[in-house]
Amino acid sequence: MAKIRLMNMLFYGFQGIYEYEKEQGAKFSVDVEMVTRDDKACDTDRLEDGAVDAASVYPLIQDTVEETKVNLLMTLAAKTGDRILKKFPQVVEVTTRIRKQAVPIHGPLDYVEVEVTRSA
Repeated sequence: MAKIRLMNMLFYGFQGIYEYEKEQGAKFSVDVEMVTRDDKACDTDRLEDGAVDAASVYPLIQDTVEETKVNLLMTLAAKTGDRILKKFPQVVEVTTRIRKQAVPIHGPLDYVEVEVTRSA
């Protein structure tokens, strides 16, 4: 197996439990870690032997975060992982972390983060 990570991607989305969050939107930071079925591509140096092209995964993540309307960050993280597993059969596990800085919490806080792992 091999792990491929896309770290600290920045998107603007409209998720949240409050109406103003859905209307105004907010910035989200996203990390995705994918585990491949095997590491054959490490030896052959060929994408078609089970590697993952990060440039192909990025737009799928971007579309999911920017276009999916949900209340909970954990739901968004789960949907992101599910879409990756569906489109990339060489991926057997996906961990998605989503951070949101602008949250309706009254007190000092850098961000709220959720992490969801999905498996094929």
